[in-house]
Amino acid sequence: MPTELRVYVNEQGISVPHGATALDAVRVHNAAQAVDLAAGRSRLTDSRGLPIAVDTLVTTGDIFRVVAVRDRAEATE
Repeated sequence: MPTELRVYVNEQGISVPHGATALDAVRVHNAAQAVDLAAGRSRLTDSRGLPIAVDTLVTTGDIFRVVAVRDRAEATE
């Protein structure tokens, strides 16, 4: 059994250990984006654009995208 899982964050393939969360995967990809996720300044989606909890355990082949959280006031201006 492989010791690591291959997942994708923002179209970049990375390897994470078994038991890693989606936030761990983002942290491996880009530490600053992981900080933004934890602070609520961005959110995580799957390959279809559906929200994913950052504490979700990753499985081989998962695809995650980090997207900015937009303020509703900004969106209506």
